[in-house]
Amino acid sequence: MSKKIKIYFTSDTHGYVLPVDYAKGGKVASGVLSMGKKFVKDGNTLVIDGGDTIQGSPFTMYLSKLMFDTHPIALAMNKNGYDYATLGNHDFNYGQEYLNKYVEALDAKMLCANVDGLEIAASDIKVLENGLRVGIVGAVTDWVNIWEKPAHLEEIKISDPLLAIKAELEKIRDHVDLSICIYHGGYERNIETDEILSDSGENRAWEICKELDFDLLLTGHQHIPAAGKLVHGTYTVQPANNGIHFLEIEGIVSEAGVEFTSELKKGVEDFDPEGLAELLRIEKEVQKWLDEPVGHFSAPLEVDEKVAMALNGSPIADFFNQVQLWATGADISATSLGNVVKGFNKSVTVRDVVSTYVYTNTLTVVEITGKQLTQLLERPASYLELDEAGQPQVSRSFLEPKIEHYNYDFFAGLAYNVDLNEPVGKRVNQVAVDGKIIADQDVFTLCINNYRSTGAGGYDILADCPIVKAHAVEMSELIISYLEEYKFVEVQNFEAPKYKF
Repeated sequence: MSKKIKIYFTSDTHGYVLPVDYAKGGKVASGVLSMGKKFVKDGNTLVIDGGDTIQGSPFTMYLSKLMFDTHPIALAMNKNGYDYATLGNHDFNYGQEYLNKYVEALDAKMLCANVDGLEIAASDIKVLENGLRVGIVGAVTDWVNIWEKPAHLEEIKISDPLLAIKAELEKIRDHVDLSICIYHGGYERNIETDEILSDSGENRAWEICKELDFDLLLTGHQHIPAAGKLVHGTYTVQPANNGIHFLEIEGIVSEAGVEFTSELKKGVEDFDPEGLAELLRIEKEVQKWLDEPVGHFSAPLEVDEKVAMALNGSPIADFFNQVQLWATGADISATSLGNVVKGFNKSVTVRDVVSTYVYTNTLTVVEITGKQLTQLLERPASYLELDEAGQPQVSRSFLEPKIEHYNYDFFAGLAYNVDLNEPVGKRVNQVAVDGKIIADQDVFTLCINNYRSTGAGGYDILADCPIVKAHAVEMSELIISYLEEYKFVEVQNFEAPKYKF
């Protein structure tokens, strides 16, 4: 006799719990998942979240500044009937006390097998109304150890996810009819072609499919929608970020085995405000906060097409670097822009700042030699490649397995040449600081964000550079402080790389 299960799966919602796109002035936007609208549930249905839930939007940034007894995002999750969740790497961004408030307020059971130091479980067995025994294991990429501020992990240990997942699967395997893994990590291989996309260890979903025998693998982190694919006998899916999509998965368990079908569904605009009065009250406060003016520019800072910004520079990146140099006094600064960038009008509000600099990054100053700096510049020099007509285009490596425009760094305080006719790794020449060509033995201070200072994003050499100082204040707050201090800002035009093609 066959038994059915339905699963609703979200991941990387990043605090988009109301059908409002705060970055665009509070207008209703299609494609934003409203957690206020309950999923249709019965006794054979599970609602599951894959992490990166409490950071990533102006709404969550505002929440991080508030004192509350019950975490508002948890209220929304509870309203929507979540049964299980795991942690994402960004859920650690506001510290352990803040994370604990979220976990404690959840009706859903938090599962994360490779995290010690939090009062959460590694796995669970759920018996559905039809008698189906479902075993569920959660885990997060252990790159949290690389990215997160050490102070946020003082009492937390994050271990190898594959080993932790394997150990939990062995515990529950003989006691369940169906096994599910919730993994906040993505695919290191193309799940259609098996082509290697990354071997860094950040994403290991393909390896989980190959090495373990889960029936269903729910993934996240990469923000790449995957409607459903059987990989080495494991059915695996991934939704898009910010609630743009969620997965509706149906499974049938019989003597013949397990069979899944799934569908990516778009987030909805409408929502049921009943029970969400507290979130709506906070939302009004957020809107007021976002519209507070903080300063003015001498001219608008406008967004250009990606290739044009790489070739000619960006006034937005120039401004970020200007703030970083002001805050740290470093010789050189590097910054990046998000995949989607909102520019600045002449008059600047808090909304403009948090919608354009969307990360919770702090700043780190490292010591770097001339030789290391030249090697470092080869990474942004790989951002462009030549098409068949000999014209620059964004390199495939920055578009697959996920879009990573944020891993192209704009520099201030130096000049360099890039020859796109040369192979990657041998493109950079004529690196100059203060108008002088640098020597290998020269030493400089370089300001980058804390994420980049770990070597993340392909800038491995930075992990070997001694840290001179680290700032605890988030970059968005530094930008607001800079604007408040100077009021009328003239953005410095830093020199863009000179390209040959």
